[in-house]
Amino acid sequence: MLTSSLLLSLALGLTTGLSLIVAIGSQNAYLLRLGVTSSRRMMLPAVTVCALSDAVLISAGVLGVGALIESAPTVMFVVRMAGAAFLAGYGLFALRRVVHPVALSDDGQPPAAKSLLSVLLTVLAFTWLNPHVYIDSVVLLGALAHQQTHPLWWAAGAILASFVWFAALGFGARALRPLLARPRAWQVLDAGIAVIMFVLAARLLISA
Repeated sequence: MLTSSLLLSLALGLTTGLSLIVAIGSQNAYLLRLGVTSSRRMMLPAVTVCALSDAVLISAGVLGVGALIESAPTVMFVVRMAGAAFLAGYGLFALRRVVHPVALSDDGQPPAAKSLLSVLLTVLAFTWLNPHVYIDSVVLLGALAHQQTHPLWWAAGAILASFVWFAALGFGARALRPLLARPRAWQVLDAGIAVIMFVLAARLLISA
């Protein structure tokens, strides 16, 4: 039976998880664009991979992996360099789309669909090549979980936040399709994505 104390821990984990994940970062920006251009059948695996990855990272933090990450600066340096290169590369692709914008077809569908494999590999790269994911999900959330009366329930709330947010972002992005019927709207979206990618890449290089 769920007691008020357990429910409170679950709710606190949920709100803390949302406060960290809702900020528009590289992963969220990619899912937003993917949600506009892809079918629901394509979005479900992408959203699931993002949420499950977060669940693994948060669980690792609760199990104490955060201490190992903090004691391995060389590993984090390599991850920062790889992440910066990936983000900068994706930013360049976004800039290319600004120069050569696309538009939805007359029936509201994207002009071309990506393969599921390429989408999943990109989602995995955005998740696992982002050092901030390890700092936020593993180190920070792991430390916060151990300060709670019911750490497992608190962690469950944080994991639930990931599933709720990614589902809302991925499937809710379809509502933007009417706004993106013209190439100019795509140019604005992709320009914003490019800025996000370049800023995050620069931050990784500076922090390295």
